[in-house]
Amino acid sequence: MFNKVLIANRGEIALRIIRACQELGVGTVAVYSQADADSLHVTMADEAYCIGPNASKDSYLNTNNIISVALMAEVDALHPGYGFLAENADFADLCAEHKIKFIGPSSKMITQMGDKATAKRTMQEVEMPVVPGLDGTTADADLITAWGDKVGYPIIIKATAGGGGKGMRVVSQGSEVAKQLQAARTEAAASFGNDAVYVEKFIKNPRHIEVQVLADQFGNVVHLGERDCSIQRRHQKLIEEAPSAVITSEKREQMGNTILKAIRKIGYEGVGTIECLFDADENFYFMEMNTRIQVEHPVTEMVTGVDLIREQIKVAAGEPLTLTQDDITVRGHAIECRINAEDPAKNFMPCPGTVEGYIAPGGPGVRVDSHMYTGYKIPPYYDSLMAKLIVHAPTREEAITRMKRALAEYAITGVQTTIPFHETVMNNAAFVDGNEVYTDFIEKYALA
Repeated sequence: MFNKVLIANRGEIALRIIRACQELGVGTVAVYSQADADSLHVTMADEAYCIGPNASKDSYLNTNNIISVALMAEVDALHPGYGFLAENADFADLCAEHKIKFIGPSSKMITQMGDKATAKRTMQEVEMPVVPGLDGTTADADLITAWGDKVGYPIIIKATAGGGGKGMRVVSQGSEVAKQLQAARTEAAASFGNDAVYVEKFIKNPRHIEVQVLADQFGNVVHLGERDCSIQRRHQKLIEEAPSAVITSEKREQMGNTILKAIRKIGYEGVGTIECLFDADENFYFMEMNTRIQVEHPVTEMVTGVDLIREQIKVAAGEPLTLTQDDITVRGHAIECRINAEDPAKNFMPCPGTVEGYIAPGGPGVRVDSHMYTGYKIPPYYDSLMAKLIVHAPTREEAITRMKRALAEYAITGVQTTIPFHETVMNNAAFVDGNEVYTDFIEKYALA
């Protein structure tokens, strides 16, 4: 096991990793920007060092400063969390050059699965179902139009280096291709420094289903069931649950076995998530792979009892999995609501400011992952996530009831939050029914 780990992140995920390290007896080193000097992860870590000014590019994305701290603090591993440098192959290589273990897959695997067009080809090679589309990337509007005319519209243009809905455009007819292609490429370049895009058939009324996997360096692989992440705005997740309300045990086994076969074949190591679209005919299609821990990992932990961060660290330290697929049992139902400092009434506009009052909910089956406290100043420079509220109960119906209770208890003053939005969703009859929760749910029911 490692002696000391640097956490190259902030907020709730930094706290989550620190807690896992403490339980493993591993020392922790926090890094922070000037804006985060009063953040909880700074005080909870064994050591903490400022790595730059407020902007991400000068601090949490400043690889030279982070590596300098790692060397000075004499850490033997680095955990990137999610976002920032978590899927940056060059940074993984930089860690390796300085003999610091990057807690994640190899740079080769990050590159192979991080580029969506490459990942799609890789999964096709291992016989994973994929959404029909043009091969590779393209900037040829005429080629896209001809393909769209052949397979039928709508089609979707996606940034190959994308995420969070950036560089993504749905095209409903051929005359729109050139305009939407340019818009997608421009946004992709601005967001990711890469304007390459690929094209797929647009799946109508899909659910966003993802499967959590865990693999060690000895070829042992398990999946921990699926999460349903269909409640989204602008392709960004707001509510996640496990298991899905519509996946049968037979379909779960089929998806799991297909994904395990793919993970073994590509030689993956660490935690990862296979994201899929699930259509009305119960077909599932590979969409992308996230080669990191995800925001919504707690719902999987709640229904399986597996500490994913702990297992991720142990695998990175060279330990074999102690779990087999037969050990993984999904019990009950879990729901996660992302509590953001945003105003749902104003199209989820970010609302940085000072938290004047903060009381988190509690009671049976309630978990809160947060870095908030009374007096905390939410900076305007980063993601607006304040907390993740997770509940677990024997059934989905009971989980919804428990979430309503927890949301009613949650008291945050001084800034606008998404708590009222989540309360509206939990009381929506279509959500409660669960059978028609698609990725356009928010737009369809005019919830924002």
